[in-house]
Amino acid sequence: MKNITLYRPTGANELALIIDSGMKRFPPRLFWQPIFYPVLNFKYAAEIAEQWNRGDPNSDGVGFVTAFDISDDYFKKFQIQTVGLPYHQELWVPAEQLDEFNSEIINGIRIEKSFVGKQFLMTDKIRSVLNGV
Repeated sequence: MKNITLYRPTGANELALIIDSGMKRFPPRLFWQPIFYPVLNFKYAAEIAEQWNRGDPNSDGVGFVTAFDISDDYFKKFQIQTVGLPYHQELWVPAEQLDEFNSEIINGIRIEKSFVGKQFLMTDKIRSVLNGV
């Protein structure tokens, strides 16, 4: 069985919830978020984490690129959406399917990169998982 690596850009609040799950699950979507959208490549995830999560003046000044694996068979249940440039590819997972999606994550969620702005205040929870990033 082949696995597919997907990426999820996050801010500190979402990462804290991921940490609370033991780095195994993404948190439920908020009422105004109808889809969960992991992205298909690191380059696109890094752009979002750096430019949106870290750069948003209303955010906490930090962006993280998380990565995780799912089986190729499960991956094929979703359509790939291209939302801009050719490499801006996402998997659109309906919010009501996120629990099932989380159960398909193989070997947990890992942090691949962080983009830290000047205004970010590191918490002990986040510091505990950032060693080596």
